[in-house]
Amino acid sequence: MRKLSMALLAGVALVGCGGPEAETEARIPTYEEFRAEAIQDVDNANVFIVNVDEAVEGEQGLREYYDSVFAKGGTGTAGQGLAVYYVGGDIKWSATAARNITYCVSSASFGSRYSTVVTAMNNAAAAWEATANVNFIHSSSYDSNCTASQTGVVFDVRQVSGAGYTARAFFPNSSRSARNVLIDSTAFGLTGPVTLTGVLRHELGHTIGFRHEHTRSTSSGCYEDSNWRALTSTYDRYSVMHYPQCNGLNTGDLILTSLDKSGARALYP
Repeated sequence: MRKLSMALLAGVALVGCGGPEAETEARIPTYEEFRAEAIQDVDNANVFIVNVDEAVEGEQGLREYYDSVFAKGGTGTAGQGLAVYYVGGDIKWSATAARNITYCVSSASFGSRYSTVVTAMNNAAAAWEATANVNFIHSSSYDSNCTASQTGVVFDVRQVSGAGYTARAFFPNSSRSARNVLIDSTAFGLTGPVTLTGVLRHELGHTIGFRHEHTRSTSSGCYEDSNWRALTSTYDRYSVMHYPQCNGLNTGDLILTSLDKSGARALYP
């Protein structure tokens, strides 16, 4: 989840700050220039953060992301709705794996905030489970040793500080070391309508394959790339996967809309 004042990559105005129209008016940076401005994750130096809360792994992943943005590849079509990450096929969990998405919550890193995170994760997961054939399972026996190398779970949930994001997640094709939901300490000071549960609803959407809704609108001001496949026929500016500051319409907490639910059921029937 992105902070309202944060640009995607400092000094590279083409990414996250303008649509395809803006790209035609500015010089496309070389990969070397792009790489020099890339944001490395505070938790893992082999992970780069793109689109503010999505992880890509290593130099190859960053290069593939660069190519997808500036070559504008993929299958996306502006103006359509909730979409799955698509690179030669849907990036999603198999039917069996989708019913067994286990996770731990780090009791060591969250300390006194541990119970707050457990409750927020349960509530966020329940929203997706109520509409799609997915099942998130809190494997609490691993909470005392909940790290990026914990192989007893699909992903770990941990606290970080000074990350530059409120929280970040991953996609189903990430390797285990990058399959983390990381929550920055600033998330516990959220004010206004967006809650920690709302942020986690958005992040869990990524973990089951969903892209940001606003990447499909050239007028959103937050174009990313077109590596996605539409799951509904309507672009949804209220979507849980749409940043409000990217020309969104939602003024409340981040919740699943009826179109979100339709798209989720289409991917995980």
